[in-house]
Order: sequence, then structure tokens, then C-alpha cells
Amino acid sequence: MSTSVGSDIFAFLAILLIGLLVLLLLRHFLPLRSTPAYVLVPIFLALFLPVSIILLLPIDLASSLRTDDEATRGVWLPETLILLAWRITYWLTFALTWLILPLLGDYIDSGYRTPRDRFIYSLRSNGRYQLIVLGCGIAGLVYVFLQNGFEGTSVKALVMALAYCWGLVFAIYLMGHGLVAVPRRLYRNANISKRLRRIQSQAPVVDEKLRVSISALEELESQLTQLRQRKNGISRDHQEWIEELSDGSSLPESRLLSTTSHSSNAAVPAIVTDRYLAELSRKLNRARHKRLRFIDTWDRLVHDAVDTQAILDASASKRLDFGNPSPYSSSFLERVSILTPKTRFLLHYHVLPNLKIFLAAILALASIAIIWSELVKYIAPKLSIIRFTVVSHSNSEDGKVHFAGQIMASFWMCYMCTAALASFSDVKVWGNRALVKRNTYGESATWYAGQVAKLTVPLAYNFLTFLPPETHRETTFYKFLGQLINLTPLGKGFDFFFPIFVLFPVCATLFNLYGRVKGVFRFDLVEDDDDEAGGNAAWREGRALIEREVVGQSRLRLNDRDAGPSSQTPYRDN
Repeated sequence: MSTSVGSDIFAFLAILLIGLLVLLLLRHFLPLRSTPAYVLVPIFLALFLPVSIILLLPIDLASSLRTDDEATRGVWLPETLILLAWRITYWLTFALTWLILPLLGDYIDSGYRTPRDRFIYSLRSNGRYQLIVLGCGIAGLVYVFLQNGFEGTSVKALVMALAYCWGLVFAIYLMGHGLVAVPRRLYRNANISKRLRRIQSQAPVVDEKLRVSISALEELESQLTQLRQRKNGISRDHQEWIEELSDGSSLPESRLLSTTSHSSNAAVPAIVTDRYLAELSRKLNRARHKRLRFIDTWDRLVHDAVDTQAILDASASKRLDFGNPSPYSSSFLERVSILTPKTRFLLHYHVLPNLKIFLAAILALASIAIIWSELVKYIAPKLSIIRFTVVSHSNSEDGKVHFAGQIMASFWMCYMCTAALASFSDVKVWGNRALVKRNTYGESATWYAGQVAKLTVPLAYNFLTFLPPETHRETTFYKFLGQLINLTPLGKGFDFFFPIFVLFPVCATLFNLYGRVKGVFRFDLVEDDDDEAGGNAAWREGRALIEREVVGQSRLRLNDRDAGPSSQTPYRDN
């Protein structure tokens, strides 16, 4: 009798590795020491649980269809343990996506001072959204009852099917865009001179956004300064609140006074209320993080432009040196390098560009395979490319999934999720939310974590439908989720037809339909990644802006060096 001891050890170590990677990801985008635990724990779970699905689904495939050949048998676990894992993963992800993270995001963004006021604001802000969800649920419940009768399973099926369909709409659109954008971005970045020109073309836009964010923050800070200068009409609690808001000011006092004296829009009401201070606090938090976001974007843009220019300039001497990065802002790998100037030139000028072209070709083929499998999985399932890479086709073990098939299944799922998540940086429908190194706003972090949790389960089940029916219908995941999705003709039909619409974002991205929509309606839906974006004027202006920034930083470092090591100001923001 076979045992799963080896598989248990492998799964345990893999879970530990996933948890460590998620912690490192959180450390990269959030200040762990200053972020409260009630924010870190939900965000950690919202990332850890979806990532673990990439491990859990291949194990489910091998566990449901395992063979007796120990040489080819994959990682498997008992069926009861797999079912328990799916229940915990799915329902925790469901609660985080639809209840906990939305409430937590508005709780962080409320601006109020006390936990009670924050919680009440969060409930009110989510009330309209929850009412819309409840209305859709009631309409769907009536349909399910008419279709299958009044049963307890119908309510559970409705909840799971609606969550799946809503998540699949966004997942298919984002994945379709990413399947084209990710390989194309790799291929374009392989050309060093064109990459430098694109970076320079982006500089005017980033510089303008940075200036606008600083100006908006100055206006809000000037209102705060006026409040501090007032002596009447403000209670002691409000004065303490205003002082707490002032402690987070990042602008010089002289600049605030100058802005206050020249600003006509910084008028404050005669009577200061909790609602007004909460609104001001909310705007201040958003403005401060928006400023930090564009400062980080500008620093990274200048850093990339300087390094890319250095790579191009090294083509004559065949020796590349990025200079001495500051120990205050550089990573350990940048401060300790084992490469010589010649090997560094070979790496950045020859090896990495060719590697990007190779990876772009591999990912382009993978994108074609996914799109093709989406189109033929119900019409001609035997023609699915993904099916041939995952499922064994030997006469004795037809439909089985071995260890090699599990590796391929993890690869396909990982690429599908990466393509969907990579589109978040391109699609412009998320407001001002952004991920900033070590300074991500708490509301933005909860929102991004919620999107990861929302998209992974639909993409995982969508991948499962690529496999033959005799394979995926035996899995615990299908028995837990798939049977309930297919309980009604509406759910089954949606799962059958909708993934075909992946062609819409694929064609829109491939043939730049977004640019044509922008030219007609003046509405920019996605970031334009065209090589000639902005024209020659934007490129020249961006080059001048970057050169001015580099010269200014060089002078600042020179003055700091003359003043002594205690006043050194780092240039690179890595």
C-alpha cells in the first residue's frame, strides 16, 4: 500500500516557500514595522491562498488520477485532505474578496480618528456596493429556484457561480491583454536604443504628474496650516487631531507659508467638524502617497535612463561600469558585484537582450497555445495544446497526470495569472491606486490583494476545463466548484461561451485598437507602449529633463562630498 509521506513533505516545504515569498513581496511594497497587524494579516492571506492554488490544483490532478507506477507518480495527497484544503482556500478567499478587504480598504481610507467612526464610514461606503451584489444575488436566486426547485444546495451554487462568473469577466479580459503585452514588452526591451528612447519619451508625462501631485499636496497642506493658525472655533480634540495631521507634513514650513499667502482656494469653514477633518485627512493621505508614488516613478525612470545610456556608451570601450551606488539606497547585490566591467558589458549588451528575445518567443508560443485552447476546448477538445502537455496519452494510462504533467500545469497556471496581473499596470481603470516600493498606501494594498484573490480561482477553474472531461471531472476541485457552476444552463452556457471573448482583448492589444479609441473619443484606456509614443518632441523634452536631473544630482553629491560624509544624499532610489 502506497503512502504519501514524500508528497506530504514536499507539499509542506512548498507551502513554507510560498509563505516566505509572500512575506518578501509584502516587505518590498509595505513598511512591515509600521503597518498594523490587522492590515498585514488579511493582505498576506489574500496573496498566500491564491498562490497556493498553483500548487494545490496540480496535486489535486495527480491525487484524483494517480497511478501505481512510483517512477512516474506525481505529488499526491489523500482525497479528504485535498477537499479540506479546497474548502479552506476557497471560502477564506471568498470572504477576503467580497467582505473583509473592501471593508478594510475603506476603513484605512476613512480619515476618521477613532476606530468606531472608521468602521461606520466603511460600512456606509460599502453599503451601495453590497446592495448591488445583494440585488444580483436575489435575482439569481429566483432563477435558480425556478430551474432546480427550492434546495439548500441551490443557494450555495448561486453564490459560488456568481462569484466565479464575475471574476471570470475580469480575468479573461486582463489575461487576454497580458498574453500579448508581456511577450511584446520583453521583445521591445531587448533593443537597448529603443528602450532608452521610450524611457525618455515617458519623462515629460511623469514629470508633469509629479508637479501636479506636489501642487495638490501644497494646497491641502496650506489648509492645514490655516487651521493650525486659528485660535477660535476649534475644540481641544480637533486641535489635537490637526496637530496629528501636521506631524505627517513632508513640505518645508517656508514653502507652506508662501503657498498659504498666495492661495485663494485654501479657505476653511467657520465651524470645524469631524466630517470636515476626516475629509481633509483622507485627501491629505491620498495626496501624500500620490506624491511618493510619482517621486518613486521619477527616480526609477531616471535610474533606468542613466543605466541604459551607460550600456549604449560602453559599446565603444566594451567595458561597462554603472558607477558607485550609494550604500544608503542600494541593495546588497548592487553594492557587492562579482562582475568585472568587461563581463558586465557582455551580460547587459549581449546576454540579457538575447535572453529577452528568447523568453519573448517562448511566452508568445505559450500565449498562442492558451488562446487556441480557449477556442477549441469545447468544440474540438482533442486539439487543445495544453491538454497534450499535461495529460498522459499512453495506452495504459490515458488521462492520467504524472509529475511532469504537474510541472506543466503549474507553469500554465502561473503564466495565465502573471499575464492577468501584469495588465494592472497598463489598464487605466483603477483610479489613483498604485504599488510603491516600501510606501504603498494601505487602501491600494488591500485593493490589489483583493484583485489577486478574485482572479485566481476563476483562472484555475478555466485552466481545468482545458483538460479532457474524463480528467477534470474526477478532480476534487470540479466536484467542489465545477458541479455547482454547471448546475443551471445559464452557468454552464456562460462557462462554455464567455472564454471565447478572450479574442477581444487579444486583438485590441495586438492591433492597437486602444490607440484608435483614444484618437476618436480622447479616452486613454491603457498605457500606450508604442515605440514612437509622444513623438520626437516628447523624446527630446524627456531627454533634457533627465539630463537636468542627472546634472543636478551630480552637483548635489559633489557638494555633499565637500561638506563631509555625514550629509551625503543618495541619488539612486533602488
